[in-house]
Amino acid sequence: MPLHKGPEKSDERPMSFNPFFGEANPVSGMIEAPPKHRLADGPLPPSTAYQLVHDELMLDGNARLNLATFVTTWMEPQAGVLMTECQDKNMIDKDEYPRTAELEKRCVAMLADLWNAPDAGAAVGCSTTGSSEACMLAGLALKRRWARRNADRYPARDVRPNLVMGINVQVCWEKFCNFWEVEMRQVPLEGDRYHLDPGAAAELCDENTIGVVGILGSTFDGSYEPIADLCAALDALQERTGLDIPVHVDGASGAMVAPFLDEDLVWDFRLPRVASINTSGHKYGLVSPGVGWALWRDSEALPEELVFRVNYLGGNMPTFALNFSRPGAQVVAQYYTFLRLGREGFRAVQQTTRNVARSLAERVAALGDFHLLTRGDELPVFAFTTAPEVTAYDVFDVSRRMREHGWLVPAYTFPPNREDLSVLRVVCRNGFSTDLAELFVEDLGRLLPDLRRQAHPQTHDKDAATGFHH
Repeated sequence: MPLHKGPEKSDERPMSFNPFFGEANPVSGMIEAPPKHRLADGPLPPSTAYQLVHDELMLDGNARLNLATFVTTWMEPQAGVLMTECQDKNMIDKDEYPRTAELEKRCVAMLADLWNAPDAGAAVGCSTTGSSEACMLAGLALKRRWARRNADRYPARDVRPNLVMGINVQVCWEKFCNFWEVEMRQVPLEGDRYHLDPGAAAELCDENTIGVVGILGSTFDGSYEPIADLCAALDALQERTGLDIPVHVDGASGAMVAPFLDEDLVWDFRLPRVASINTSGHKYGLVSPGVGWALWRDSEALPEELVFRVNYLGGNMPTFALNFSRPGAQVVAQYYTFLRLGREGFRAVQQTTRNVARSLAERVAALGDFHLLTRGDELPVFAFTTAPEVTAYDVFDVSRRMREHGWLVPAYTFPPNREDLSVLRVVCRNGFSTDLAELFVEDLGRLLPDLRRQAHPQTHDKDAATGFHH
């Protein structure tokens, strides 16, 4: 969430006002337009307030054409009705809204079964506002378990916990390490490896390592990190050194794709070293933002002292969260989606999305100007860059020109040690149809003659031009 500063004095102009927005008499009570950065002296009619906000929001991009975001941009009308009916229910008031709380419990149980928990009834979990909060909670559990095991030497000035991960992780992990004073140890990219290397991750571990994070679906290119190989490397480390390092799987996207499309891929609680998993219900969980889920293998993986039991509104309520009040609408929508689709429905939706991604990636490659890094065959996401012989334009030029047609396609530079690599990324979601993909590649193809005629790339500040959004 961006931090906003107050307006400059020169920006105090009131909003433009159309008198026809008002009631039957267009000049009644419409003498002065409302200010933008301070409360008006009096109220407006609801239709007027609506129209002012509605008109300003028309300048936003079209969410359905936003190929940068992983977040769901379409749900069925019935889901929207349910969300409207539940928007005034506070998710934290479990005693007041027991059926909403029951639906949350059912979702946790379904995910525990989906992710092959040894005993789905023993797995513990909760809903969150998204994967960022879920990752924070998982990180806290890792740190507290480590601190408990090292109570004889922590806290101490010369002992600092660390967390190992690839440099391609989502920014929420950097926030976790900053907020909770954990050293962030990152495995850099090398060559054509665009995510964590299991052996390199194990080498960074020591007696102060609280855990290793594996990403099931990198936001940089859509590839899965090798979770089973990571666990095997940590098994070997334990045999050599005695260090028992748990793994958290950040499955923000992939944990709702792999169970349906990659059933033979072992990445979840089938691996004894995996202590916790998170996902975003509002990504490939197919729910509007914002809802996430955090699950732990069993109660041993989630220290009891982190769970607060609050006597609130007449009930003794266990809670593990960074916030308190939030709407129950998204949790209800998640249960609706699970009920609506089932395993076969999810498989059909995710397979269709992957088919669109793979087909579109092939068509982009066939244009001849681009080189694919990934092909959409893991997450329905692919990344591509300009071919070596293309010197007249770069990926930032492509991103800027596609925006002229309404397409939001992020262009960004990879992290160390591949800062030399700048790419475009396309995220295919439910609702991004074959027809829309056809329009996308047609618009891209129409731009190429103009781009090829450029004398050189037009972007001077790549940092300012980046459109990368997790």
